[in-house]
Amino acid sequence: MAAIEMLPRLRERYRLDFVIVNGENAAGGFGITEQILEELLDAGADVVTTGNHVWDQREALVFIERYDQLLRPLNFPPGTPGKGCGLFKARNGQEVLVINAMGRVFMNDLDCPFRAVDSELEACGLARGADAIFLDFHAEATSEKEAMGHFIDGRASCMVGTHTHVPTADHQILDGGTAYISDAGMCGDYNSVLGMEKEEPISRFLSRIPSSRFGPARGEATVCGVALETDDATGLARRFAPVRLGGRLARAEPEFWLSE
Repeated sequence: MAAIEMLPRLRERYRLDFVIVNGENAAGGFGITEQILEELLDAGADVVTTGNHVWDQREALVFIERYDQLLRPLNFPPGTPGKGCGLFKARNGQEVLVINAMGRVFMNDLDCPFRAVDSELEACGLARGADAIFLDFHAEATSEKEAMGHFIDGRASCMVGTHTHVPTADHQILDGGTAYISDAGMCGDYNSVLGMEKEEPISRFLSRIPSSRFGPARGEATVCGVALETDDATGLARRFAPVRLGGRLARAEPEFWLSE
């Protein structure tokens, strides 16, 4: 996996204090296995978030209880295995609250993500238990993502949208100081249909009949993400930029990484 291969070099080269990886498609596009989770953690991930594919590998229902670093969406019903947020210590000693939530527009009908996220921010806010707060909002509709970004603006360091697999060009720091992007994009081969070999998705669009299983594209991968620098005094964003390394997408490496 490209992220596992590249992460140790990125962590060392740029002296990253904290790394979050969305791993919900890590097992060939369908969930995450315990082995892959351990490989991500060993490579340098501090927290692994997920989304609607979190239970594609049924073993995840069991092993998620053994790993505080693996999160599932916060707004799943009560009694769902695992947890949707956690407070973690960064390498610089700061306390980082990571929240994983899932949208409801064109998605599963879960509990309200806005109320769920608001409850966590009220319980552990910036300078009231957390030095930095990160939200992975796994959602389909850009409108819902933008609404969530403005809803938490000034109360979190960063909101990164996930799920659509395609990096968006709207990265920004909102008026209240919260960094925002609608989607960070996937880590995978972009000569594909959302990371899958092209033939089967095209066939299904043409015929509406499945002819085989989806299989991951195996070409050169692009590692996509974002880089965030927070203000030590407020926990809000100081600098924020997309990251795209390798593969066929245009390279994007934050200038504030290169200057330090």
